[in-house]
Amino acid sequence: MLKEVLLGLLTGAVALTVGILLGHFAIDKGSSVPDWVRDASRDVDESIIEKFLAELDTNQLKENLRELTKVPHMATTPGDEATVDFMLKRWQDPNTGLDSAWRENYKVYLSFPNKTSPNKVSVVDPTNTVRFVAREREKAYKPEQEDPEVVQPFAAYSPAGNVKGKLVYANQGKMSDYELLNRTLDLRGTIAITRYGGEGRSKKAINAAKFGIVGVLVYTEPYDMNDGLVSESETYPHSWYLPPSGVERGSYSIDFGDLLTPYLAAKDDTYRIPKEDITGIPPIPAQPIGFEDAERLICELDGDNAPDNWQGSFNCSYKLGGPGFKTTSTFNNSNVHLDIYNTERLEYSANVMGIIRGSVEPDRYVIYGNHRDSWVHGAIDPSSGTAVMLEITRVLGKMVKEGKWRPRRSIIFGSWGAEEFGLIGSAEYTEEYFSKLSERAVAYINVDISVFANATLRASASPAAQSVIFTASKQVNAPGTTTTVYENWKQYSNRTSPNYGIIPNVGFLTGAGSDYAGFMHYLGITSMDISYYYDRSKTRARIYPAYHTSYDTFDYASTYIDPGFTSHQAVARTAGNVLLRLADSLLLPFNCSDYAESLEQYLSQAVTAFEEKLAAKGISMESLRKAVQLFRDTATKLDRLIRDSDLAKETPLKARQINDQLMLLDRAFLDPLAFPEQYGFRHVIWASRSSSVPTFPGLADAVEKAESTGLKEDWDQAHKHISIVTQAIAGAAHTLDDVI
Repeated sequence: MLKEVLLGLLTGAVALTVGILLGHFAIDKGSSVPDWVRDASRDVDESIIEKFLAELDTNQLKENLRELTKVPHMATTPGDEATVDFMLKRWQDPNTGLDSAWRENYKVYLSFPNKTSPNKVSVVDPTNTVRFVAREREKAYKPEQEDPEVVQPFAAYSPAGNVKGKLVYANQGKMSDYELLNRTLDLRGTIAITRYGGEGRSKKAINAAKFGIVGVLVYTEPYDMNDGLVSESETYPHSWYLPPSGVERGSYSIDFGDLLTPYLAAKDDTYRIPKEDITGIPPIPAQPIGFEDAERLICELDGDNAPDNWQGSFNCSYKLGGPGFKTTSTFNNSNVHLDIYNTERLEYSANVMGIIRGSVEPDRYVIYGNHRDSWVHGAIDPSSGTAVMLEITRVLGKMVKEGKWRPRRSIIFGSWGAEEFGLIGSAEYTEEYFSKLSERAVAYINVDISVFANATLRASASPAAQSVIFTASKQVNAPGTTTTVYENWKQYSNRTSPNYGIIPNVGFLTGAGSDYAGFMHYLGITSMDISYYYDRSKTRARIYPAYHTSYDTFDYASTYIDPGFTSHQAVARTAGNVLLRLADSLLLPFNCSDYAESLEQYLSQAVTAFEEKLAAKGISMESLRKAVQLFRDTATKLDRLIRDSDLAKETPLKARQINDQLMLLDRAFLDPLAFPEQYGFRHVIWASRSSSVPTFPGLADAVEKAESTGLKEDWDQAHKHISIVTQAIAGAAHTLDDVI
């Protein structure tokens, strides 16, 4: 009680002192009001936003992308280093640069193919005659594919090894796929061929090894990516579809961050774990191949017909394998050989950082970033995002240099290195200045792949950020129309909200799909990911078809993805508008009631899917219901306070107090002990989940595991996760309530 009284007296004294000071300076004494009083009450200037939107130029965006894609720039290569220099040159420009820019170096553990001993996939008969050899490199259609720095397709972090075995077809490499095969086939000593999708790259091999499989091939199925098209005349360079020799490279690692320095920044003198202790990478050799080679292998397989939903677009009936090939095939009785020569080593990689310092709250940061490195030229992934970021910084930098504007809060821009290898976590969030972000960051805006295609905006975000994204999208016209980005987005992807009716669908940031991972899941910084996307009703493509291949070039982007760069401009205008509102608004434009709606949606899904099963084990969900209701009540109360307050006329401490409540909301959902088996995941609402039920991840996964095992200890874990999420939600609700 004494503590509460003293705290109340102290709060009152501070408020009284600030009020006296404001009143003192507000008295007309023949002098102007001090700048700090005016600045403290300054809100976002709509005229500044209008000028900013008008300045974002399609030609500049085009030239940015052209420059960024001149050469391949895989992490730590000379091309990547040239891109670092380019970023620094732009951000240190005396006329359009930022207040300051610098590079932060890391020493990271990466995986590369061996240039002198290329990885090889072959079919060899019992007499050691080579019957077939898969392509080592993709076919060149343009000069870009002939660049000697184009890296051979490989599975990063696959171990080196020489393995052979009879071939089986394992669909997407999920555990359920291998279990189906294992019912009728002895998988020990076999090689599995799998298609991308349905399961993470690394898990395809990790799952396979549990069944005694010794090697894994991965290919892009034309049914999944090309809408069934397989011939050269129908694919790039004649359309946006993947050519037959195209191969998706990628990191075959589950965890994000440097693999040798978990939860530590990968600096020169950082402690590194033994390589043998690394988890989440393939225990057996893996190699991606093009679908023309996959067709040769799959169409020669013996055995039973694969299930209907395992079939694809090749001109044959997909079979499971005998294991091995048909007796009528020239591959009869032959083994598939994988000769993998990947090497791992420590290399230096840099994050490029820049800042525009805030005029009123320089200790509050809005972060905007995307990764810089690519597998090859990377026109779409990630250079479309980098091109947008560079254009935003050019316009804002010019406004700052000319003295026409300075943000209320500081803006940090980041060009992250080695993301394609999975470094979307530790290098960003554990360095000393990033530790400050856990206390001072307002939000993280991620624009990685800015333009997948030119149909509609797509956004995933913390629910708190939904409203500011909507506000921004209503001020920007969709390319080539007089319709706003908001209305166009609603036409392509929408949902029915209990509060607003039909609105655009904003996805949730579940899992670690991009650069936001460390910020959202580990630090609990309110994050969002913004891009332009394609019309899902017109294609089955799971992503743009040239993804992670040597065909993702400036020519591909400017011919098939965004010829006029108007979609790049729409993303720059939308994301830049969000950035300005977060940096300049007196009160942060976050909406707690939108968060409450998302929690209610998750609760409804959990009740429908799990309540009866839990009740049968004597486990109640009532506490979770009460916590969600408490969050709704406090969110409504805070919204009412914001609506009824004229903060421009009140003490700056009141705005600061409310802003801290809004800023720290996502942090309130962090529990460092909630997911001990998941690296880097602490956010109990948006952590990665394996369950298909779209609800609280820990609860969903625990219930499904308990159902499958029937063990009491697993049902106890389900009960535990109800308590974890209940207390996190209740704690978050208390952050929105009045001070104690």
